[in-house]
Amino acid sequence: MHEWIWTYEGYDPTRERLREALCTLGNGYFATRGAAPECAADDTHYPGTYAAGCYNRLTSTVAGRQVENEDMVNLPNWLPLRFRMYTGGGDAAWFTPDGSALREHRQSLDLRAGTLERTMCYVADDGRALHVRQIRLVHMAQPHLAVLRTQFTAEGWSGDIEVEVALDGSVTNSGVARYRDLNGSHLVHVNAGDGESDTMWLRCRTATSDIRIGMAARTLADDPADEERARTAHEPLRAVQVLRLSLPAGITRTVDKTVALHTSRDAAISDPLHAAVDRVGRAPGFEVLLESHRTAWRQLWRRGELDVPGEAGSILRLHLFHVLQTLSPHTADLDVGVPARGLHGEAYRGHIFWDELFVLPYLNLHFPEVSRALLMYRYRRLEQARGLARDAGRSGAMYPWQSGSDGREETQELHLNPRSGRWLPDYSRLQHHVGSAIAYNVWQYCEASGDAEFLHTKGAEMLTQIARFWAGFATFDEEFGRYRIRGVVGPDEYHEAYPDSGLPGLDDNAYTNVTAAWVLARALEVVRELPEPRRRELAERTGLDRGELARWEDVSRRLYVPFHAGVISQFHGYGDLEELDWDGLRARHGDIRRLDRVLEAEDDTVNRYQASKQADVLMLGYLFSPTELSGLFRRLGHELDDETWHRTLDYYLKRTSHGSTLSGLVHGWVLARGRREDAWTYVREALEGDIADLQGGTTEEGVHLGAMAGTLDLVQRGLTGMETRGGALWFDPVHSPQLAEYGFSIRYHGHWGVRVRMRPGELHIGVPDSDGTPIEVRLADRTVEVEPGESRLLMLPDDTHSPPR
Repeated sequence: MHEWIWTYEGYDPTRERLREALCTLGNGYFATRGAAPECAADDTHYPGTYAAGCYNRLTSTVAGRQVENEDMVNLPNWLPLRFRMYTGGGDAAWFTPDGSALREHRQSLDLRAGTLERTMCYVADDGRALHVRQIRLVHMAQPHLAVLRTQFTAEGWSGDIEVEVALDGSVTNSGVARYRDLNGSHLVHVNAGDGESDTMWLRCRTATSDIRIGMAARTLADDPADEERARTAHEPLRAVQVLRLSLPAGITRTVDKTVALHTSRDAAISDPLHAAVDRVGRAPGFEVLLESHRTAWRQLWRRGELDVPGEAGSILRLHLFHVLQTLSPHTADLDVGVPARGLHGEAYRGHIFWDELFVLPYLNLHFPEVSRALLMYRYRRLEQARGLARDAGRSGAMYPWQSGSDGREETQELHLNPRSGRWLPDYSRLQHHVGSAIAYNVWQYCEASGDAEFLHTKGAEMLTQIARFWAGFATFDEEFGRYRIRGVVGPDEYHEAYPDSGLPGLDDNAYTNVTAAWVLARALEVVRELPEPRRRELAERTGLDRGELARWEDVSRRLYVPFHAGVISQFHGYGDLEELDWDGLRARHGDIRRLDRVLEAEDDTVNRYQASKQADVLMLGYLFSPTELSGLFRRLGHELDDETWHRTLDYYLKRTSHGSTLSGLVHGWVLARGRREDAWTYVREALEGDIADLQGGTTEEGVHLGAMAGTLDLVQRGLTGMETRGGALWFDPVHSPQLAEYGFSIRYHGHWGVRVRMRPGELHIGVPDSDGTPIEVRLADRTVEVEPGESRLLMLPDDTHSPPR
């Protein structure tokens, strides 16, 4: 592993799908897994290509029921390029890395340049060696283009090889084994044809969403090809060109395949096929495309600058690379959300969850235009969320747990346990806390960007409708003297019901109730501080009145937060559940991260036990600074002192299986603010979650984008204690021995490239020269202003850290 280059030596079919996910190339518009172009989809390889926001809905029969699912569609495969020795009879075997002819294999992902390079050596049965080098890119400056360059060199012999280049429309969604019983045939009306002499095309459409797809490829070889050496051989679902290349000994021949992709979702086109053919025909050559692609990546790296030394820094660069390939500045032009598994695979069917909660805080301070676009995805679906609330007998907006194209609830009703082979009911749609995550992101974006226009218009409207949902959902319990929110599922996800209950849902999940109280308080603050004309417009548009605001105020102060044994309860009754025999389970099963599957296969359920998949209560320490969290609990009538928080932290650390990549991130973040000696264990797990595939085969189905972005934000905000609050940058750093010195740049309130550098006892901040206003920087003991064009070195106490929370 180089600082900027990830290299895989040798070919390992058991790790190929993992490497394909980690070597995905994309540009925010579309992405393609790092699969071998000479290999089709099988149990080893899966060459998926996905365009942001391109979904299709199909019906399947599962366990005797008709089930409807919407999937992010695996688009036609633009990669195919295979080769073999030319015999004239077409009987030679095609070279593949899975065959006996492979002698050498090396794959390198260049993060700085955004390219993937493969070098191979194949030896035919007659002893002739063929060296192959491939470079591919998915263009970051021109988001509809991709290029594959293949170079062939004959070692010690001369002769011809045959090269087949294709666009493959026979693909299905079959990249996730547990989904293979579901209908995955999303593409219909596949047709192939020719453009100019060096161009071929493929067109198709999605079966029900009727998205038209146009793909065109231009293939150029530096070996002069007459009609006898280049021909088309289209098949029913594939566009195919066949080239015959002459290889003099030791002379390298090059084949460049340039591909354009358009869909009917694109702006400023009339027909995707025409647009693709026209674009590929006008595309410059490989060297020109490579240079403009590298330039675009240089600009991204400057805006997302993160200077962390050592192995942690290399992993963080990989994480940032994949975040930017999924959510680049091109995303700002699209109506899309944050796919939880990136554009890297088909897990979760490409749906949008609450993972934006972990992604937007990083983007807010580097690419605020992308954050705004992602929030617009939610705003455009506000009416759909209001419809979901009405259908459930609620007021306000009830955002779905899983969202896709149009904002309806996409959460599956059944899920498969691979351990038992049983299809089980899925109640995760009861995770209504996704609405609070959206509200939190609205607030954080506006604080970081200073975008008052968004806050006063679309942001205020979303906050109003989400607050209205929580105020309506909460019911007053005379016995408790408190408002209660019943029948929900919290971030833990393993607990969906009380033991032996015939109904799903839990009462008074602490995380849900506290974040609901926060939403209500923030919505009140926004409404009261709106300019009067805008406040009147909001009231007219939403029917908001003083009586409703009074209800918000009351609920935000009297929501019930359960406690037991001196700790915050995950939900009402959590402390009454049985203790789990952790040691016995580990002795029988080894890895028990997916505790739900392990117990269900034993005809048991997590619902009986004090055990959690991931941080639930402790998520509160991730979202809110110690000061803000204490204030929230005080508003709710509780004193959350350090001792109570420490007991709560210890309690759940002992009872969490870490069945999510987000778990290590959140625990590392929370521990960094209080128990630094234990934090790095969890930080390491968050860093290595995907590269080491710690969740056991999940990364090959798509990276965990929330965890990746969260590790970036851990450095940016977690360790620095940086908050964007009240028009100022607040810092409350904690010292981490493993990351003693690091730096990054941010974009804050119109200032581009504000540089922050942390050293033990020092905070250095520099503001680029501009005509902007000074930045107010607040520390625990003082406030300073940093003028544009000025750098300040601020000395900190030797062991600066927050109170132990």
